[in-house]
Order: sequence, then C-alpha cells, then structure tokens
Amino acid sequence: MSSMKARYFVVKLFLAGLLALTLTGLTSCRSGSDTAILWTDRPEFAFYAGYFNASQDRYKVEVRFFESVAQQLAESEEIPDIVVGGWLRSASTKAIFRPLDSLFSRGGFSRSQGGLSRSPDGLARSSFYSPLLSLGVVDRRQYLLPVNFNIPAIVFTREFSDIHSNPFTIEMEEIRERGKAFNMTRNNAFTRIGFSPLSNAEFLFIAASLFGAGFREASPIAWDTQAMDRAVTWMQQWIVEANTSIQMEEAFASKFFFEPPENLVNSGRVLYIHMNSSRFFTLPEERRANLDLRWIASNEMVPLDEWSVYLGIHRRTKARRAAEAFTKWFFDAETQRLLLEEAKRTRLKETTFGIAGGFSAMRTVTEHIFPQFYPGLLGRMPPDNFLAPTNILPQNWLTVKERVILPYLRDRIRHSNREEVRPLERRLIDWYRLNRG
Repeated sequence: MSSMKARYFVVKLFLAGLLALTLTGLTSCRSGSDTAILWTDRPEFAFYAGYFNASQDRYKVEVRFFESVAQQLAESEEIPDIVVGGWLRSASTKAIFRPLDSLFSRGGFSRSQGGLSRSPDGLARSSFYSPLLSLGVVDRRQYLLPVNFNIPAIVFTREFSDIHSNPFTIEMEEIRERGKAFNMTRNNAFTRIGFSPLSNAEFLFIAASLFGAGFREASPIAWDTQAMDRAVTWMQQWIVEANTSIQMEEAFASKFFFEPPENLVNSGRVLYIHMNSSRFFTLPEERRANLDLRWIASNEMVPLDEWSVYLGIHRRTKARRAAEAFTKWFFDAETQRLLLEEAKRTRLKETTFGIAGGFSAMRTVTEHIFPQFYPGLLGRMPPDNFLAPTNILPQNWLTVKERVILPYLRDRIRHSNREEVRPLERRLIDWYRLNRG
C-alpha cells in the first residue's frame, strides 16, 4: 500500500466514528424533505454534515460513503439528494443532476441565531476559481460546483529557495538545469542527483500533460499521439544530457530511493522531488519545516491533479430545500473557515489537507483563509487563469493510468526505438478486454 493510500485509510477509519454519530443522530430526526441523503467518496463529508446538523435545527443531512460514488450512481437504483466526489463530470452529467444556477441568485440561506434564515444574496460566481467552476457547466447551465483541487509540486530544502526564478512556479527547463548543476559523481556513479524523472512515473505523466497529451474520455480514452511523442523525446534527452544515462539514473535510484522522498531532500541526497500538494501539507511538521516548494508549470499553465471533487444535487431529489441549504452553507467562506478551525482542533488537519483533502475551489478561502492554517501558502497561489484542470476522464481513470499508461511511459522512455515498445492503443484494448467485468 502506498504512503498516500495508507494515510487516506487512516483518515477513513478516523472519520468512521463521525459518520456513525451522524447517522445515529438522524434516526429520530424528521424525514422527507427536511432530510437530505448525501453520497460521497470523501469521508471528510461525514464531519461536515455533522457540523451542519449541529449548526441549525431546520434540516438534516445523512451521509453514505462509497469507494466510488460515480460507480454507485451508475449501478444503484437508489436516488441520493446530494452527490460529492470525483469523476462526476461526464457525458451523463446533465441527465443525473439538476441545474444549480438558482443558487447564485437572490433568495439563499445564511446563518441566524435560530438556524437558517433568508439572505438577500446567493453564491457569488466570483468566489470560485473560474477554470474549475466552468467545468461544471453544460449547455450554459451550472450542474456541478467544484469543491477542491490539488497541484503537483516540486519540493526542495529552504536553503535553495532564493535561487529560483519565480516565487510560486517552476518550469521543466529550470528543474532540468538546476538538477544537472546539483549532480555529483564518484567512480562513474552518482553520489547525489538533482532530479530523477524515471523514479516518479507520475512526473512523467505531468510532463506528457504539459506537452499537450490531453488524455480525455472517449471510446474509452483519447489523447494526442504527437504530443506524447514530443514529451517522450524531451524526457529521453533530459536524462541523457543531465543525468548521463538511464542506467546511471536507475542505479542511483535503486541504491537510495527506498527512503521517503522528503528524507532524500532533507539529507541532501537529491535536490528535487515531486509531490502532490495534499501529500506535502500532511507531512509531519518536523519533516516539512525545512522544505519549500514550487508549483510545476509551463507557459503560465499549472496542471491540476485529476481527482478534483465536485458537488451536485440529483435531478430526482426529494429533499431539494435541504440539499440546497447544505450546499449554500458549505460554499460559504465563513463555514469553510470554521471547518478548518475544527479540523485543527480535532487534529484532523494532521491527516487530511484543507477542504476534503485539497485546496478549496473558492478563491476567497484558499487565498485568504488557508494561509491562517498553512502559513507557507501566503502569497504562493498561482493566478486564477494559470490553473489548468484535466479533461473529462472515465470513472476508472486512476486504475487505467496506474496499470497501463504509466508503465507505457516508462517503457517508451527506456527504449530509444519506439518499435520495441508495445503500443498504448494495444495495451488499452487488452486491459479493457481482461477487465470487462
């Protein structure tokens, strides 16, 4: 089990108790339109629903957790009221969810001493990161609201912070050149290395994305083959020019990369490691204190992690008012500040990052409230128009990526002759045939 999956498993166990309390508290509450059923694959929403239920006495939210809420939607005959999770953006979005445009108009809900009361204003579109919000639009109507996102980063020790050309992003060329300058060899072997692209397959995928590979849902997956080829050629040249050869880079990795990546950086064995923002901000404080980061970018484009979380209200909801009340409450900057405070108080912040494991999709929260809980973020977020979310991807994307696409990228980079590598198209056909059931 990877370290990220292990930590997420711990979070799920921790929140299971909260989920049980949430469900227990609902056994005697009013039913029907006053109670909304929320399906999610983010266990943190048990915590959020419990907080909502305690904050007012008009509506209740009951949470049900599924490993894949998108798959549950496709297979179950049951109808939830609210759905929160990954992989909700698809060709079927419009058929499943109701438009949410009315939530941005007058007549929303806000807090009052007695619970929820009418407020003259609804949600503000300007509060959200526009690239994320736009992905929830179908035929000019807002069907999904973005909850969070994560950014791939390059991590290094603070002693190297001042050498970088940009205070919040780093481009591939700079990683390569500074990594090459950091390299040190003895007896034709590396004793330290600036950066090892082959040691992190996820980084290879990010490189392909920055070159325009553009993976997207099709029949079943489509991409730009020429962009992929350019990315592979560039990475091969990087390894030869900066790290001498694939063999030398892999020999170093086999000798030293058994340690956690942050230890390699802190020890001075490597200059750079790749790490997701969620992983970085849930590192124990003693391991993160001496570390700094830059967001990976190319031509003012910052790619986002594929698993951004979205929220939708089911088209056939029987608790529309309750569902809308929770949605209004959740997408409120003051609510999210209180949730971050409570996560800090209960030490949930030590195992899960930010809002449901990522940066809040609300600019006002991420840019102004997050730095109160994560001081290193002050002034470090890229501009709104830099953010580049992924295309719509199939529900099983993470599995396909791990078992088919990443191995293909490794093989392509290791072989100078493309004909020696089994084509990605063939690999995908074979994988889907074997996993049809």
